[in-house]
Amino acid sequence: MDERFNRWLLPPLLALLFLLIVYQYVSPACPGAACPRRPPASAARRGGGPEEREEEEEVAAMPRLAAKFPFARGELCRRVRFDMRGRDVIVFLHIQKTGGTTFGRHLVRNIHLEQPCYCRAGQKKCACHRPGGDKDTWLFSRFSTGWSCGLHADWTELTSCVPAAMERRGCAGNRTLR
Repeated sequence: MDERFNRWLLPPLLALLFLLIVYQYVSPACPGAACPRRPPASAARRGGGPEEREEEEEVAAMPRLAAKFPFARGELCRRVRFDMRGRDVIVFLHIQKTGGTTFGRHLVRNIHLEQPCYCRAGQKKCACHRPGGDKDTWLFSRFSTGWSCGLHADWTELTSCVPAAMERRGCAGNRTLR
């Protein structure tokens, strides 16, 4: 019985399963909210030119997104002063799978500064000293200080670890901004 099932019934069942999966991805059906909406009847009565109608149709077809995290405009547009010559330090929070490694590398290698970070060939860490300083650093990141607070330290770990790590490096008294 098992041999007969495998020989005669299994191939048609697999073909049917394959067709169902293909149909699911190719079907013209449009589920509920994902369907483009028609422009309101008032737009059709106004008469506007074909370009206006096309633009209105495109706008009407776009899904309306509700703000998930409604930040105040002032919060989004605020300016933060960073004094590289003073005691300010940028703490780079590396979040996995967000391009953080690439961005961190750009921070130490490609930014045009008065005194750029010094990177030796073949080494991952670079020395990012303040202009006119030999020991004090302005950047706390994987590529400048290494994993001083552990691998992929999160916000809480960094908040408690950075002051002590900076003190160990001989940069006591730094004020951490971001």
